[in-house]
Amino acid sequence: MDLLAHLEAYVATVDEASFSRAADRLGIAQPLLSRRIKTLERHFGGLLFDRSRRQVATTELGMLLLPYARDVLDQAQRLDQAARSAQRSRARAVGVPVDCAPALLARVIRAGTEHGITLGVRELPPAERDARLADGTLAYAVLRVPPERAAHRVPLGLATAPPRDARPPAGARQGRPVHLEDLRPHRVAPTGARTVPLPILTLTEDDVPYARDRLARAAARCGLPERSVREAGPAATALAETLAGRAVLLCGESFARRHGAGWAPLADVSLHRGYDVCASSRQRSDDVPQWLSTVLAAAAGAGTAARADRRPEPVDAATRLAARG
Repeated sequence: MDLLAHLEAYVATVDEASFSRAADRLGIAQPLLSRRIKTLERHFGGLLFDRSRRQVATTELGMLLLPYARDVLDQAQRLDQAARSAQRSRARAVGVPVDCAPALLARVIRAGTEHGITLGVRELPPAERDARLADGTLAYAVLRVPPERAAHRVPLGLATAPPRDARPPAGARQGRPVHLEDLRPHRVAPTGARTVPLPILTLTEDDVPYARDRLARAAARCGLPERSVREAGPAATALAETLAGRAVLLCGESFARRHGAGWAPLADVSLHRGYDVCASSRQRSDDVPQWLSTVLAAAAGAGTAARADRRPEPVDAATRLAARG
């Protein structure tokens, strides 16, 4: 017996003093309501209503049990409300790239609050985001995909040591596109010796198979020496080597600017980052809300933060020389 459904039929009949009106109030057929009342009477071992009169009258047993029935229904309603509230307030874990700007992650959290969702942001490498979204640990994640089929793109470029003499002029904050062949060794007159190109360091975010293979093939086509491209390890170490002028770092513009490095975009767009914002299959809906997709893409460096739609501006000579090694 569904006790709550039967108690609802009982309380509604008392309130309405009519089987037909009680059935209408509950949105069920009157015969079903009558069967529920009879089942409840058998369960309690006595009549709840006197059916011998023209108008339904509640018996002494019915009046005695009524406050308890109301209390059970009230408790059940509060329990249901508490469960719904807990479900709405439950934090949903969101996987994002490592080293996102804190201000942009704060926008993600605030956007969730505005839409009645508590979001817990987790910075994870690409492989972990894939795995944790698949097993349901993450509710949403920003996943790496090839840029040509991505919903969101982040232009990658080479970060370099900033000029030592002065800040670059405002018009030179974003460099002309850099070709990898620009980094090849050049002969130095009059000895004819070749310059040693600066190594290209990559971050954990770009440690995905297709990205590694594309970069290695592009470097080989351009005649760069073997091992000229290597994974940097911790981002702090890579930045230290870059800012010291010992390497160039493959990264997005926002990351480079945030740490005071010069930056120029790569001309080869196939080497840029591509992202899709995806939901776990355990979500009630596999669709990602548009507002969430927008703020997560921005946190990853896409959208207006990346300024991908702006025309590149001239770069200062010091940054260009540093990029050439």
